[in-house]
Amino acid sequence: MVETSSLAPMTTPPRSTSAALSFAGVADAYERARPGYPDEAVAWLLAGDGGDHHPQRIVELGAGTGKLTHSLTGHGAGDRTVVATDPLGPMLRHLARTAPDAMAAFGTAEQIPVRRRWADVVVGAQAFHWFDQDRALPEIARVLRPGGRIALAWNLRDERIPWVKRLGRLIGTPEQHTDPTLDLLATGLFGFVEQAQFRFWQPLDRDRLHDLVTSRSNVASMDDAQRQQVLADVDELYDGYGRGADGMLLPYVTHCFRAVARASADPDDDGDGLVDPPTDDDSDNLLIDFR
Repeated sequence: MVETSSLAPMTTPPRSTSAALSFAGVADAYERARPGYPDEAVAWLLAGDGGDHHPQRIVELGAGTGKLTHSLTGHGAGDRTVVATDPLGPMLRHLARTAPDAMAAFGTAEQIPVRRRWADVVVGAQAFHWFDQDRALPEIARVLRPGGRIALAWNLRDERIPWVKRLGRLIGTPEQHTDPTLDLLATGLFGFVEQAQFRFWQPLDRDRLHDLVTSRSNVASMDDAQRQQVLADVDELYDGYGRGADGMLLPYVTHCFRAVARASADPDDDGDGLVDPPTDDDSDNLLIDFR
């Protein structure tokens, strides 16, 4: 267990959009039903140009209930430090249980609770579309060491398959901006954006499919009558495509992106492109630098 005493409490709760805040009421369903991330995708997100899969300091943004976090702290992590942040208490309570080796902390992409140049990698899974990018991308650059990486991922249902496309129409999942390439390049803070995709299938029975649907932000925001109608429609689809006692297999494609922070990307950089010399405080401590 990582000691959380290294993290200073936030003096005010982090702000988020009303849609993002809707997840607070469905944290249990989110934890039960949302899929994790393939091991191959996690390895790719963390890998550097030289194939280094073992960065030692990782910040996760929008960690939720820890669907990615437990993989970041998994086998082969060694003495890695993972700071997993989220603005919602109900999500963090799940995260503390599912990924006890991570340091769970209140935080947002716009206000990351670590000091400048601390992180080797900043990861966001299923989260980038919630960020205020004008504020978040410079903040991410602030906490990355020169040569560190931003790594982003989304699990998207494979709607090339007709019944999966029908499910998407039924639950009304809002369109999400899930290719950050232009946003990253436009800042000048990051270099070439690499991409990769990984396919997997999630087994679902009827109850788990209900949880998956109710954990969507747009469904969580519905009134009870609307939500019950959506679930009835989903039940009809399940009856047509479920696989008996084994339920159904929902296909996903994990879309992954990574880019290296430029040497002078830190907004506080003095322009020489060099990392400041370490001080005594830099040795082993995780410091907080809220601004």
